[in-house]
Amino acid sequence: MPHLRHVWKLSQVRCGGRLDGGNVAGRGRPLLFAACCDFERLDNRDDGERLKHGEIDNSLRFSNFARLVWSLARGSTVAKRLSPHFLDLVYDAALKSFWRKKALRQFLRRSRVSESFVAGLDPEDSKRDYLDQLFPKLEPSERGQALIQQIARSLADQTTFPDLQGWEDSEDKIRDAKAAVKALRDFLDERDREKIDERQAVERRKEAETARLANVRSQADLTKLKERLDALCSKLGTQEGGYAFQDWFYDLMEYSEIDSRRPYIAPGGRQIDGSITIDGTTYLVEIKFTTAPAVPTDIDSFDKKVERKADNTMGIMVSMSSYNDGAKDEASYDKSPLLLLDYSHLYAVLSGLATFADVVRRVRRHSSQEGRAYLAFNDFGG
Repeated sequence: MPHLRHVWKLSQVRCGGRLDGGNVAGRGRPLLFAACCDFERLDNRDDGERLKHGEIDNSLRFSNFARLVWSLARGSTVAKRLSPHFLDLVYDAALKSFWRKKALRQFLRRSRVSESFVAGLDPEDSKRDYLDQLFPKLEPSERGQALIQQIARSLADQTTFPDLQGWEDSEDKIRDAKAAVKALRDFLDERDREKIDERQAVERRKEAETARLANVRSQADLTKLKERLDALCSKLGTQEGGYAFQDWFYDLMEYSEIDSRRPYIAPGGRQIDGSITIDGTTYLVEIKFTTAPAVPTDIDSFDKKVERKADNTMGIMVSMSSYNDGAKDEASYDKSPLLLLDYSHLYAVLSGLATFADVVRRVRRHSSQEGRAYLAFNDFGG
């Protein structure tokens, strides 16, 4: 249990005059228990017990405010109050769903109202008396409120009213009960919808935050890829740079979540080409990291390699130094399987202007429509 000295910090509110019968020393001063009583003069009895019995000082009556502060110091919580309108609906539905007091007592027992409470109900009291005794006992605590919620659900689930049948005015009784239950059910349904909407709003906020964080990480990864490519440019035209550029390109494919297979040397020394798959089409990949633009012989060699593959296989050449006009013409013929990419396409992806897959789709559409295998990124347009 916390020492009373910790309570003062919880009770520093501005007030003046009197508070629930307790004198306050001076208007406008912070209300501190220490200003009302001398806690240093307490004997060795437990502080909480002394406070509980109001034995601190004759000048201080134990106010409601003091009780609240002490409950906060103990870590106790005050249950959130149920809506008065909701309580009225539950009360009305319970009252009108049963005609006999015995039937109402049985319902309360089956709803897990304590046996001692149900047994203590006076048979001479009315149904209203029963409910007037029950609700004030349940409302203050979280456990009691949960029981009211359970009772409300049980009442709202009713479709028949056996206890109201067989009476002279059964039709009127059942009509009133149905109206009361419907009003309660409508209230619960609306509250359920609000909870669903609230949960969905929370989920949307979570998804938005997840997407934001993913975008932040994505931008960070793109920045690292760009920095790596910038550093590689100093090795343009070297064998070392060519191998590093090849590794960099397939790292970009992994970042872009594109299915890919890196090139490798099979047993026996046979070179296996790398490839990527976009929208169900497999593209053989040729990487060129030379200081000079690719020339027609480069295109011819790659074209023959692609032709030896399956019918649905196409080819993508990635030349860091682009292509001369002859190379572009060599790759551009009727139903050519080749697409040509260069630094402009790579830096567009690294700048977040387009995804790699979208770049490939746009160049392929241009090839199908115009018969040209190359389209600079600056010419993408619509």
